[in-house]
Amino acid sequence: MTVLQVGPLMPTLTETLQRRYQALLLPEEGELRTAFLAEQAAGVDVAVTSGGTGVSGALMAQLPNLKAVINFGVGYDTTDVDAARERSILVSNTPDVLTDCVADTAVALLLDVMRGFSASDRFVRAGQWPEGKFPLTRQASNRKVGILGLGRIGGAIAHRLVAFGSTISYHNRRQVAASPYRYYADLAEMARDVDVLVVAAAGGAATQGLVSREVLTALGPHGYLVNIARGSVVDEDALVELLVSGGLAGAGLDVFAHEPKVPQPLLELDNVVLLPHVGSGTVETRAEMESLTLANLDSFLHSAIVLNPVY
Repeated sequence: MTVLQVGPLMPTLTETLQRRYQALLLPEEGELRTAFLAEQAAGVDVAVTSGGTGVSGALMAQLPNLKAVINFGVGYDTTDVDAARERSILVSNTPDVLTDCVADTAVALLLDVMRGFSASDRFVRAGQWPEGKFPLTRQASNRKVGILGLGRIGGAIAHRLVAFGSTISYHNRRQVAASPYRYYADLAEMARDVDVLVVAAAGGAATQGLVSREVLTALGPHGYLVNIARGSVVDEDALVELLVSGGLAGAGLDVFAHEPKVPQPLLELDNVVLLPHVGSGTVETRAEMESLTLANLDSFLHSAIVLNPVY
């Protein structure tokens, strides 16, 4: 079968795909891509991509014999799953292996934004300490924390925060059986009742703008937002406006709506911690993600199934 790499991947994964599977590399948009697809599209059986690139419905339509999309990453919102399902194209991802590191990142962001650690580091580096003390910050332990999306990652975040004395509640499309945490059917109501709202929901059309202006306003001027999911889940314009105006106490963000673009006003705020989408960015996690990506690919090539189907 012919394997096609769609978008950039880890150099080691790209090298393995080319060496072990003689994978083709889809050119960027333009004449080279048009010529490549005219010559190669009909022979492509499986695409390997990442959550940052994905395989759109338009690209699927140009690959008439595509049978599987192997995704490097847990997020697959950039791949048109509905179009894949209609054509019986398998889609896989790499769950579980990044759960711990992403959950660690969420807790780190919560601690950082509430205690002002990054801001105080800048304070010291700028030579401001001799001029006066750093302003008081907020206690991070023993807080009421609401989690949007109590899946693998959301559950791991909750588990960690319980050790900090946090009272956990959550909002999901449906209540999680046997969960010890309080369930809210209404997201805005939960936001009103918590000190910190942690976004751990999957991206995609179903969650686009789910953390709306109404939800952010309900979180209020003493509330903090932490997002390690997808930037699309949050109304970014409303988030920026409320942070600038004091309508929110602060935010810890690893993801943004139009990455790598970050809204300019956020760069000027000391009550916002900004990370370049590094939630799973550890040597250990990326190695496991690569291994699972290849395992899904091997499984499909040898038995026409994937180990981690997304539907």
